Amino acid sequence: MIQIIAAAVTAVLVASCTAVSGSYSSQGYAPIPGSITYGGQPRTKLARSPIGSSFPHTFTDQTGREVEEIYIIQPDRTLLIVQRHYRPFLAWSRN
Repeated sequence: MIQIIAAAVTAVLVASCTAVSGSYSSQGYAPIPGSITYGGQPRTKLARSPIGSSFPHTFTDQTGREVEEIYIIQPDRTLLIVQRHYRPFLAWSRN
């Protein structure tokens, strides 16, 4: 019985690992003001960047919060926002 449970847990873990490391099938996050893709895809197609590579972009949103987005270059050379993080606003850290 324990072996069956261990096998099932292992199968779930392996399936989740391959799902995360594979391609992103969703539409990603919706662009917000400050995103590279806000208002459409950039005109340049990032021709020299490898497909599937990722890069960060940090900006300040309309409320003054610092935002970091992670983009992945798709096979058609468009950008997909796959992660968005809001950094904490620390009033005492600003001059």
